[in-house]
Amino acid sequence: MPAEPTVLAEGDGQQPADPLSPPGDTEARPAARRSGWASLRPLVLRLHFYAGLLIAPFLLVAATTGLLYAGSYQAEKILYADELRVSVPAGKSELPLTRQVAAARQAHPEGMISAVRPAPEDGATTRVLLSGVPGVDSDQTLAVFVNPYTGEIRGALAQYGASGALPLRTWIDGLHRDLHLGEPGRLYSELAASWLWVIAGGGLVLWFGRRKALRKRHKPGNATGRRRTLSLHGSVGVWAAVGLFFLSATGLTWSTYAGQSISDLRDSLGQSTPSVTAQAAGEHAGHGGAAGTARAGAGADVGLDAVLKSARGQGLSDPVEIVPPAGDASGPTAYVVKQIQRSWPEKQDSVAVDPANGAVTDVLRFDDYPVLAKLSRWGIDAHAGSLFGIANQIALAALALCVILLIVWGYRMWWQRGRASSFGRPMPRGAWQDVPPYVLVPLMAAIAVLGYFVPLLGIPLVAFLAVDIVLGEIAYRRGRRTYA
Repeated sequence: MPAEPTVLAEGDGQQPADPLSPPGDTEARPAARRSGWASLRPLVLRLHFYAGLLIAPFLLVAATTGLLYAGSYQAEKILYADELRVSVPAGKSELPLTRQVAAARQAHPEGMISAVRPAPEDGATTRVLLSGVPGVDSDQTLAVFVNPYTGEIRGALAQYGASGALPLRTWIDGLHRDLHLGEPGRLYSELAASWLWVIAGGGLVLWFGRRKALRKRHKPGNATGRRRTLSLHGSVGVWAAVGLFFLSATGLTWSTYAGQSISDLRDSLGQSTPSVTAQAAGEHAGHGGAAGTARAGAGADVGLDAVLKSARGQGLSDPVEIVPPAGDASGPTAYVVKQIQRSWPEKQDSVAVDPANGAVTDVLRFDDYPVLAKLSRWGIDAHAGSLFGIANQIALAALALCVILLIVWGYRMWWQRGRASSFGRPMPRGAWQDVPPYVLVPLMAAIAVLGYFVPLLGIPLVAFLAVDIVLGEIAYRRGRRTYA
């Protein structure tokens, strides 16, 4: 979000220059060192300008794809209505879950059953999820949709992630996450998330810093040209700031490098997300469930319907997902039934059920999650648009539109600064030299620590500083070094 570059810094006691005039190649250095906000403003302005200028293309892609993703939930319901919904026959009840799964396996014998999602409400289909299906990506499953009243197969689609994304939403999600370039592509989204809060914070500080000056100089409604663009840019940026901070923070939680730092921090504080103990026998994990008993015999299995009944007895209401035991000793030996509702109020309880006798061997309640694990869950679900349903998706779409508009207005201000004939010149360097040492030293230390834990903030910042120093030295040797 490039911002207004020539508004008079508060308290410098000078008359403001023509805000549409670009600075010359040379600019006299102030005779006296500024103090307080007057000394910091040029530095914040330069950071806001360059960060907005260079990171804006990445933010524009993230905002555009995020806007598409916000609308993909409703589009998915329309596009895949035949697979997701069925008519409810009068007076007819649902078939046993085992019969529904048998129908799915008869139609699709390939792969292995990785999970079953019983119909969560009247008129919804049951999903039987198959892994290892030829032609389906290894990180996806084939979802076979079964009419729970008749056993009719309504279709089969690739499904991705815990949210159950179908092909349309999966494709948009991949575009937003990594541009379909795999792990290297995730750097773009992490770069955007790493810098979004810096740009938004810098713009917010600049807006509050110049608010009084702008009120004195301009009457409301009379702004034109670049001042009008600045007014729109600043006003929308202020209103959207909280949402932009939220998107940045939650986006970083599942990023590659900063996300790992956050995960390590949570682990060190004992705030990692717990999981139910999926063992049919052995020590109880202490999550508050009934103690389990040893399996009665190898291969004994009470079946999906009994397992679901045991989970219902522990209060697990729809929607749920049933994960069967592993086929060998290397994996879980118990069924895991977990709630998968990520809309408010969230349902995230889970239980382990012994397949030999249907006994619940472990229970994990979402209420027992550590605080940071809960906050992480809520933050990610709100970022993805599922926490508050369609209201959440509308809010995300509005934020994405705000980012797009802020970027357009930012570049327009840069153009208008050059009197609408060429792009305006960048901020002059040397602003940091006016910052008092007692402010500059702690600030640099904080930036160094932050850059270490958020590398796609720290590395580009160091690269920019290196280039800036080199260019400054070249300008100095040519006798035309400039200062802010």
